[in-house]
Formats: sequence, structure tokens, C-alpha cells
Amino acid sequence: MAKAIMVQGTGSDVGKSILVCALCRIFRQNGMNVAPFKAQNMSNNSYVTADGREMGRAQAAQAEAAGILPEAEMNPVLLKPSGNNGSQIITMGRPLRHMTAHEYYENKELMLDIAKKAYESLSDKNDIIVIEGAGSPVEINIKDNDIVNMKIAEIADAPVILVADIERGGTFAWIVGTLELLNSNERERVVGIIINKFRGDMAILESGIKMLEERIKKPVLGVLPYFTDIDIDDEDSVSLDKRNKGQESSNLKISEAQIDIVVIRLPRISNFTDFDIFKREKDIRVRFIDKAQSIGNPDLIILPGTKNTISDLKFIKDNGIADAIIELEKKGTMVIGICGGYQMLGKVIRDPENAESKTSETGGLGLIDVSTLFKLQKNTYQVKARLYDNGPYILKNLNTEKELKGYEIHMGETELLNGTSPFLKIIERSDKEVCMNDGAVSNDGNIIGTYLHGIFDNVEFRFQLINHLRTNKDLSPISPEELSTDDKEKQYDKLADLVRKHIDMDLIYKIIKYYG
Repeated sequence: MAKAIMVQGTGSDVGKSILVCALCRIFRQNGMNVAPFKAQNMSNNSYVTADGREMGRAQAAQAEAAGILPEAEMNPVLLKPSGNNGSQIITMGRPLRHMTAHEYYENKELMLDIAKKAYESLSDKNDIIVIEGAGSPVEINIKDNDIVNMKIAEIADAPVILVADIERGGTFAWIVGTLELLNSNERERVVGIIINKFRGDMAILESGIKMLEERIKKPVLGVLPYFTDIDIDDEDSVSLDKRNKGQESSNLKISEAQIDIVVIRLPRISNFTDFDIFKREKDIRVRFIDKAQSIGNPDLIILPGTKNTISDLKFIKDNGIADAIIELEKKGTMVIGICGGYQMLGKVIRDPENAESKTSETGGLGLIDVSTLFKLQKNTYQVKARLYDNGPYILKNLNTEKELKGYEIHMGETELLNGTSPFLKIIERSDKEVCMNDGAVSNDGNIIGTYLHGIFDNVEFRFQLINHLRTNKDLSPISPEELSTDDKEKQYDKLADLVRKHIDMDLIYKIIKYYG
């Protein structure tokens, strides 16, 4: 059985996922077989494994940092919120059913058993498992139903590192309060504290750290500085809330950007990391907006994926975003829809079996001539595809023989109407050869819809798209050498270097050895 170490937090979005990612990379660099594990994740930002199973994107990134392929065992229970009253429950990468919170808690023992078996499977083939908790371990109203924090630490006999975000203020009270609300056995399992997102003079913090250590009788293992120059996938849309509050409204100022890309911030947005690659490109500004008056006059509008297409379509209709998109498209603004965003672009969406909502039929934006029918069966595949040979493409320089890679996660099937041209020809789904169409393109080629998540990560496709947008603005095209290489390996190494510099890894190794 593998040794284990667990990262829990004083709350959500304090840095648990990023620290697990760093530890996975460090242990891998040190020659260990390491895997991440999170028993239960709540996020619409998901990933499809090589065998067509669905898991949290954060655990997929952690697996990449560990140098291994992502597996559903790393995130055996995934909750995908579809509204205020419940979530789609994914177990071992496959949809189980929709549950309210009450129903989920009634099935707690089943979920815990699934998590235990998944952990044992990972433990059998690795030297060390880095476990991530969720939220806070001391939500006292639901603590008895918690299967992702101290219950998993007990099962794995894992020492726990508690992470706190100092940027929010009140950090010392947050740490002390969390420890006070743990029972004595749980408190004993916490072996140290890491303070995250520190900005400023360490000398000013040192007296507070000393007082904290004296009070809680546990060491502060390190203080991680706030950083913006390391690019790792975010776990969920909490990170987008910061952008909406102006802390990170976009990656570039208006004066610095030549190309302006707007992504519609849907209430139940999924896989928003599809568009992170654009933030790394020169002279491109990416904005997530949820108000019609914030759209402005962008060069490209992207309708992203969503966990509830019909409800989010109603949202953009009600607040004027839909009308704004239609008017801008008439003026020549390019529009691309991904997954649920693709479904919204069509004429109509039907859901007779209430697979997604209680609305059986609704009109789409009518920008491309397609219709979507929701079915109970969910499609989850890694995909290889090519551009459709005879499509009315604006990206005329893109080689139609060039393979494009991505993944599908959707419940709807979309039908092309009245001779509408498909966008892609899928040639492989989860390692099986197929020949089928995907997506649609408008007659003028200015509107594209596709089910293919990750399409912008394909270098040649992104290169041609950027140059098309630049040509539309009478800007000179960029050269291939100016394109971002998106070297994730370098990002994981940079993260590991930062953590090694600021955290006592020798002490962490001693802790793991002691518990093992």
C-alpha cells in the first residue's frame, strides 16, 4: 500500500488543488510513483480520460504533474451542479443520476464505498498518494456526511496539511477556528500549516507565525507567495468570480490588446479552461462577461459549455446578451459555440425526456440551421477529427488533413438542417475508428458550432483563427514562431521550484515516513 499525505483547507479556493499539483510534481521529480486523489469533487470543469470516463479537471492536471495518465479512480465521485437544487452524480467516470443534496447524503455510504475502492486501486500501484480535501473539514452542519476530508484521511491513515489563504484576511483566526472545530483525533492528524498567497514583507509576518505556532502547537511548514506567472488549470468557476469582481477582469488592458475575445459567463458554465490558451497569446485580451452592456465590440464571441443549456439560454435571453450577440454577428463579429454553446446557436432545443430540465422545448438563437435533441445517454469521448473537406471555411489556410484533438462531454445530439455544412469529420473516438460529422458552420463561415472541447489547444487551428481575426482588423498576421507553445511541463516544473523554495519539504518527507 502507498504512503499518503493529504491537503485540506480552511475554506474553498485557498490553494489546495495547486499545492497537490506541486507535491505531485515534486515527488515525481524525486523518482517516486505518485498519483493524486480526491474522493468527491464538485465542479462543472471536467475532463475525459482515454477510456471515455469523466473526472474533475483539477485531478487531470495533477495527474499530468505526476507524469501519469488521468484515471477516473483519481476522482471517483464527481458532482456537476445543474441548478440550485441538485447535481448530476458521476461515479467512476459514468453518470449515475441526478440527486438533490438530501438524496446524495442518503447515499453517503455508497459514495464512500466507491471512494474507498478507488483509493485502494491507486494505492496498490503507487509509492505515494497525494489526497485533496474539499472546502473546509469543519462545516459542522454537514460534517457527519463529509466523505472527502477527515473521513478519507482516516481511511488512508494520512497526515494532513492545512492550507489557508492570507490574501482574504483573518487567516490566523481561520486556522485556529478550524482546528478548534475538529475533534481531538482529527486535530492530532493535522501535522502542519501552509499559508498561501502572501504578498509583502516576510519580516512583518514572522511574529504572527511565531504566536500561531505557540498557540496551536503545530509548525507552519511554509509561506507561499502570491504569483501570477505560473499557469495551471483552475478547478472550478470560483476563479471566474474574482474576474467579475475586478480583481482579474482580463489578462490585458484594453490599450495593450489588439484582439478582444469575449466569453459569455453562463451561470452554469463548464470547461471554461477551454479558453485559457488565448490568455497566453500575444496581444489578445480575454474577457468573461455576464451582462449585455459589458460585451462592447469584440472580435470574437464564444458561447462556452454549460451544465444546463436550456436554463442558461434563458439567462442570456432574459438579460439581453442573446440579442447583443445576434446584432454583433450581423455586423460581422465572429461567433463560436462549444458544446452547450453550440446547441444554443441553433434553431431549437428539445428535451422530451427531461434529461436536462423540465422545459421540453425552447428556441435557440437561430444563428445556424441546426436542431438539438437531448437524450438520457451521455457522450464522453476523447476525439480525433479533421476539418470537413467542403465546408464554407474562413480558415482557408488550415490543412484539412491535419488532425485536431479534443474531447466530447454532452447529452444532446444535434441535427444539421437544410444543407448546413458540418464543421468536423470525427475519425476516432476513445481509440476506436469512426467516421461521423461534428458541429456546423454558417453559410458565410462566420459562425462555428462544435462539441469538441479543447479545440483551441490545437496549435495550427488556433494560429489560423488568430490570423483570421487579425486580418479582419487590418492587422498584420503573426508568424508561427510568435504563437504560444503552451508547454505545461515547464509550468509544472516552475510550480515545483516555487514550492520547494518556500516550503520545508524535508519535514514533509519526515512526516510521510513517520505515518507510513
